[in-house]
Amino acid sequence: MDCLTVAMAKGRIANQAIALLEEAGILFSDFTVKSRKLIFMEDSNSIKLIFVKAVDVPTYVEQGPADIGVIGKDVLLEDPKDVYELLDLVIGKCKLSVAGYPELELNELTQLTVASKYPKIAKLHFEQRGIRTNIIELNGSVELAPLIGLADCIVDIVETGTTLKENGLVVIEDVAEVSARLIVNKASYAMKTERIQKFIADVKSGLEVYS
Repeated sequence: MDCLTVAMAKGRIANQAIALLEEAGILFSDFTVKSRKLIFMEDSNSIKLIFVKAVDVPTYVEQGPADIGVIGKDVLLEDPKDVYELLDLVIGKCKLSVAGYPELELNELTQLTVASKYPKIAKLHFEQRGIRTNIIELNGSVELAPLIGLADCIVDIVETGTTLKENGLVVIEDVAEVSARLIVNKASYAMKTERIQKFIADVKSGLEVYS
């Protein structure tokens, strides 16, 4: 019997997800945070865990190399894929927010320059508000953009708000609630329905303990 393949990205969410799976009785005993391995087998050899870049998780699931994926809602919003989103894992909770200097009045500008790792989300958010934008896509240190005059504001993930505060920025408005989601390949769900449903049921039972 082929094993189920689960894709996720290494990091805090993966560590929390693996702890959650342990509560569900799904054990990866050879996994360690410092390991450079990209593939781990569950102790019963019925589930394979693969590590890929976060932005690639939905692609691995959509295209079929992975049956199941664990990924942040922000990634799904920025680049929607043809997959089933079946469960909110309630881990990795944060917000996608607009941030800038406290005195910034969004509606007073004829055009807003926005820096973000999430250009599609940012563009759609301001379009829905009727605000014209010039979107600048950045991949790191997004908070720097308003400080040096590159952008009027940013759209980015906010967890504690500490980085914003230390740079004199504040959250102006929230765009979306974000947490890790469990996604499933559509063909896999049709062909491995019982096994995937059992996996989800086990995860739900683990959630009750983990949370």
